[in-house]
Amino acid sequence: MSTKKLGTYFVLIAFLSSFLPANIKVSAAWREPVRARKAIVASQHELASKIGADIMKRGGNAVDAAIAVGLALAVVYPEAGNLGGGGFMLIRFKDGKTTAIDYREMAPAAATRDIFVDKSGNLIKGEGGSTIGYRASGVPGTPAGFDYAFKKYGSGKIKWADLVDPAHKLALNGYRLSYRLANLFKSYKNNLEKYADSKKIFLNNGNFHEEGALFKQPELAATLARMQKQGAKEFYEGKTAELIAADMKVNKGLITLEDLKNYEPKERTPLRGTYRGHEIISMPPPSSGGIVLLQVLNMLEAYDIRKMGYNSAEKYHILAETLRRSFADRAEYMADPDFADVPVAQLIDKSYAARRRESIKNNKASSSKEIGYGKPLGKESMDTTHYTVVDAEGTVVSNTYTINDLYGSAVTAKGTGVLLNDEMDDFAARPGTPNLFGLIQGERNKVEPRKRPLSSMTPTIVLRKDGSPWFAVGARGGPRIITAVLQTVINMIDHDMHIQAAIDAPRIHHQWFPDEIIQEPFGLSPDTRNILEKFGHNFAARPVNIASATGIEIDEKGVRLGAIDSRSDGEAIGY
Repeated sequence: MSTKKLGTYFVLIAFLSSFLPANIKVSAAWREPVRARKAIVASQHELASKIGADIMKRGGNAVDAAIAVGLALAVVYPEAGNLGGGGFMLIRFKDGKTTAIDYREMAPAAATRDIFVDKSGNLIKGEGGSTIGYRASGVPGTPAGFDYAFKKYGSGKIKWADLVDPAHKLALNGYRLSYRLANLFKSYKNNLEKYADSKKIFLNNGNFHEEGALFKQPELAATLARMQKQGAKEFYEGKTAELIAADMKVNKGLITLEDLKNYEPKERTPLRGTYRGHEIISMPPPSSGGIVLLQVLNMLEAYDIRKMGYNSAEKYHILAETLRRSFADRAEYMADPDFADVPVAQLIDKSYAARRRESIKNNKASSSKEIGYGKPLGKESMDTTHYTVVDAEGTVVSNTYTINDLYGSAVTAKGTGVLLNDEMDDFAARPGTPNLFGLIQGERNKVEPRKRPLSSMTPTIVLRKDGSPWFAVGARGGPRIITAVLQTVINMIDHDMHIQAAIDAPRIHHQWFPDEIIQEPFGLSPDTRNILEKFGHNFAARPVNIASATGIEIDEKGVRLGAIDSRSDGEAIGY
């Protein structure tokens, strides 16, 4: 049975199980995760996962493997894998120490608060705006972030050139297109055909690539060859940088050679919280994911989620209400901490969650117009893809990176094969106005030179009560990333699911505004939805899949269990 048919099968099983009483076990219906004794990679492309596993077989650690996987995804998963974007790498080492590498994109020096509004104060749509074209791109961070991780945390047993080589060969020699990717190129035709190199590479100059075609990317191969020989700095100071800057200048883009030379990744301290005795480790700002995740878990801790049942109206009501309040706080308080005072400690404090929880009623939906952001007390002391790697020694890497929308800005920098991001839309292009994902963002997240835009990426690691690593998870899908990771955590801790079942289970999403619950196809029974509507909840006009996650669980015997979301492609591969 194909992966897509399997996915449909398990969603159908989940739908049918939603009619069963909460105390009836349906775990046997879920497909099993991939098992590995020593090390494993779970990513959204089989070829990338295989490359990562091979790196670890050769003596590399989880960080080495994560870099090789990320570079490979730039070739085989071009709608989200990237050199022209940025992201976050969360690492828990075998000795229990943790760190977070922030290689999020940065606003170019020429970017200003009102750069995406016209003289009348209205948002600029289309070319010249924050979602498509040359001006939509922030300075990419992926090559610099990978380089930083390699030099500081790599095993020392694998050379940089060896990590780049598999991706270079895939770009040069090509790989066979899946049905999904061939059709995804066609579905993004209207954007990609606007830019010459994107049209040439991804649309075959209008002749379209078909399923099974050998897809080669010679320009990207040349870029990777330069990086393989000269290191990641070539992307920022060498011929690749010159090509990007020249193309930007001709097309009135914002990124200059100086912007590229000045980019630097940052190492940050991960956020830590607890949920029912389990330590939760996640990403700090400029990601909002960790704060929202911990804040919602803090609010949920007062409820007996296990007793409610994983798909009950009672649980989904409480989940929607806690998400509503957390996303309201996200809009007001969260931004790049180097540019804004983000009250992190207060927002993830359990006493603050208790105050936010006070206004939740058990059988009545709140109104987002009436539920604004909270007021933390005290002063602070201070489209996307995810993959997870666990090596033989127990180091865990949870990495999420992105170019924002699928195919980013739709611009491939001339002569480089590098698709550029549209991350400038993750700033508040006009504070208070919804962005591409419908998110409202506040003044703290306004556009400023060299600032990093707020993100929803939520790479997360969860420990057992004895302090040993239990599972790691992350997702792709804009703000829905947070709710996908959140519900995976709840499914593992409250509902005793294994990692594959926890990821495959139906999800809902609420993000404050628009004031509506998004449900998945076949995700809620009619009775459950009717109850929620009687409580006063609104539903989105049509069901959609809510993000796509990957994760790895380490069972009590040390076996690695890899899981790929049935909502997307991918493969977990280990040994």
